[in-house]
Amino acid sequence: MRKLVAVAVLSLSLAACQQPGTGAGPGEIGMNKTTGGALVGAAAGGLVGSQFGGGAGKGALAALGVLAGAFAGSQVGKSLDENDLTYARRTQQQAFEAGRSGQPVAWRNPDSGASGTIVPRPAYQQPSGAYCREFQQNITVGGRTQEAYGTACRQPDGSWKVVN
Repeated sequence: MRKLVAVAVLSLSLAACQQPGTGAGPGEIGMNKTTGGALVGAAAGGLVGSQFGGGAGKGALAALGVLAGAFAGSQVGKSLDENDLTYARRTQQQAFEAGRSGQPVAWRNPDSGASGTIVPRPAYQQPSGAYCREFQQNITVGGRTQEAYGTACRQPDGSWKVVN
């Protein structure tokens, strides 16, 4: 069942990588906004769906959750405009650079009403020497909230990049 959810999320991630002109990787704010919302929704839907049923039914409910979550998430993603993304990206960088572990760093676009929070976790050093932080992110658009988890690592230029 977990493999089913992982395959679905991986498939959506690869589709997001093929969106032209975005300059952003999977899980990073800046990809095609519909695809990004679908990714978040699919992961959340698969996780929720997997909590119900048993045996073959459990896998079917997880798959249904992936599909339903992808649809709901894509609807949230469609609503993000370029100004929303600017607020979110700026707040991500602040949260990864100076945010206290476990403390939300919030953003809100006063024009669109879209908002979100990023909750960074403690920084750690990878064997390669790169510093990384796991994080939780919530984005609310039009009264719908989507939640995602990921990891960001500091780049040689000092910026942070979402790596998954």
